[in-house]
Amino acid sequence: MIKFTVICKSNHWPARVKKKITSIIKKILKFKKDLKFRQAITYNCNIILADNNLVKKINYKFRKKKQPTDVLTFVSEIRKKNIKKFKICDIFISAEIIKKDAKRNNTTFYNHFTHILIHSFLHINGFNHIKNKDYYQMNKKEILILKKLGIINSAFK
Repeated sequence: MIKFTVICKSNHWPARVKKKITSIIKKILKFKKDLKFRQAITYNCNIILADNNLVKKINYKFRKKKQPTDVLTFVSEIRKKNIKKFKICDIFISAEIIKKDAKRNNTTFYNHFTHILIHSFLHINGFNHIKNKDYYQMNKKEILILKKLGIINSAFK
């Protein structure tokens, strides 16, 4: 089971954003098999819509990097005897960087947001991009899911 909450922590996000983001999340989760979500795990995901200042603070606190980034994904896995395993996931997304990167990649804000959220969901399920081989595997998954959603990102052409 996948539960999610959308939390807006910035005025850089458009009004009525929660409804649009909720719709995007539901579309993405139709491909939960491709994203490697497992039925044996309950996922509690907080999607935090942030600005550069908040993301920069969190990035420094946990990664010792002094600049904002598009997305930060944190996962805590909890296992207790005789209780279903679950993951608590916090995904912080910067509106300013999504907007800037969407423009650079010649795509829309919400299409790029979709891409970034797919990227985070893959991180939640064990994908990473530390090695080139892992980067290409993760990127291939992202492109596959984006295509299934009807999104062609010019960054991948």
